[in-house]
Amino acid sequence: MATTSNKVSLSEKIGYSLGDCSVNFVFQIMLVFQLGFYTDVFGITATAAGTILLLARVIDAFVDPVVGILSDRTNTKWGKYRPWILWTAIPFGLFFFLAFTTPDLDERSKIIYAGITYTLLMTLYSFNNTPYAALHGVMSSDIKERTSIGSVRFVFAMIAAFLVQGFTLPLVSKLGQGDDAKGWSMAIGVLALISIVFFVVTFLTTKERITPPKSQQTSVKQDLNDILKNGPWKAMFVVTLFIFTTLSLWGGGTYYFFNYYIDPDAIFVFLQQFNLVETAAGTSSLWNQLLDTLGLIALQDRSNAFSVGFSFFNMVGQFVTIIGVLTLSAPLAARFGKKNVFVVCLFMTAIFTGLFFVVPSDNVGLAFTFNILKSLFYAPTIPLLWAMMGDVADYSEWKNNRRATGFVFAGVVFALKAGLGLGGALCGWVVSIFGYVPNAVQSTEAILGIRLAASIIPAITFMVSVIALLFYVITKEMNINMQAELAERREKELPLEVMDTAV
Repeated sequence: MATTSNKVSLSEKIGYSLGDCSVNFVFQIMLVFQLGFYTDVFGITATAAGTILLLARVIDAFVDPVVGILSDRTNTKWGKYRPWILWTAIPFGLFFFLAFTTPDLDERSKIIYAGITYTLLMTLYSFNNTPYAALHGVMSSDIKERTSIGSVRFVFAMIAAFLVQGFTLPLVSKLGQGDDAKGWSMAIGVLALISIVFFVVTFLTTKERITPPKSQQTSVKQDLNDILKNGPWKAMFVVTLFIFTTLSLWGGGTYYFFNYYIDPDAIFVFLQQFNLVETAAGTSSLWNQLLDTLGLIALQDRSNAFSVGFSFFNMVGQFVTIIGVLTLSAPLAARFGKKNVFVVCLFMTAIFTGLFFVVPSDNVGLAFTFNILKSLFYAPTIPLLWAMMGDVADYSEWKNNRRATGFVFAGVVFALKAGLGLGGALCGWVVSIFGYVPNAVQSTEAILGIRLAASIIPAITFMVSVIALLFYVITKEMNINMQAELAERREKELPLEVMDTAV
């Protein structure tokens, strides 16, 4: 089928976005809960857990480029990238479940089990998410359409994040009935099944519209040379690496921050102000009614103040993020350019992240305030990251007359996963160095380490990304001119062969 249309229907954008819901079930669990799960539920040390998260990146260094090379060279009636989303759906869901299942083994065997299941999960993450991310770059070449796809995608991603961060702990409590290991395994099993269905929907509803130039010769060496000479790609690699290092570090840090630093009584009192706990007369609160409707366990006293309070903290942040992605990202990018919006918003995100260090243990309201402001400034950057990577793939084609979308995105997915591992490792090592002991009253030194992991250290790593963005040379004006020239080149090669979406 030949076409020059770059318009993407809302139904296709939603179908594509459901794939990111599935990815975010895994991503958000790893971002916020994985380190705490390994230390407090699975039963290994923070040092061992952090090392597992980091060592898996060594394998990723080989896997991710291979995935990019394979996906760029895949030719089926469904396209280059869509088939990989279908092929990996079931294995991805299976190892998601296994990675959060606690076997009855000694600690050494548990470390081996955790290392194997986590590494295989991350390998499948590459084989699924690299083609998925590359698909964004070939659904349309129109700048506004690409930003729109990203905005819809990340609204759905943030909805998934809202649900995962807000309801995972209550769901674990409900399904486990006092057995957290059982609860985690069953809760992740539910998410894994949903993710498989969503991946299939993404495959069925999307379409690839951009193909490489017909004259392009297949060459892995040339792909590598092109990407190493691509200045914007190198800048975005560093940006992505340190953003996801920060998110993983801060996610793990805030888990410990709420569990061991914030006063449970202060959480309980704070939530009472918003009718989120049982009243003195025993009247059911709005929050408890919602959780009861979902069959989950609500907050009744300080014994589960962390579970419900931390869940509500995450939900508020994700709600603000959803609103920010929906209302701010596209109009700000259209007016000021992607790079300028990214730099300013990420700088302010770093500031409010660092301010968590000054939050007193009994001032829950201040923690929520900083979280709201941090989330509001971070929101516009989320779809811009992936939209800018699509621009980087275009920049490579513009400069070299060759297109390797999968290879370009493979490097970014590697940076993303490397950031997850590095951030988790940093968090685990920091709290261990300061004397953290799982499921115990923490020392003054351990509390300091937890506070640093949730504030100053992630603020610094955010700032590294801000600096890297200054080296990204694709301005708004350059992008407009680049897209116009690429469109002219593609017109000369019409009719473009676009894969049919029929299965």
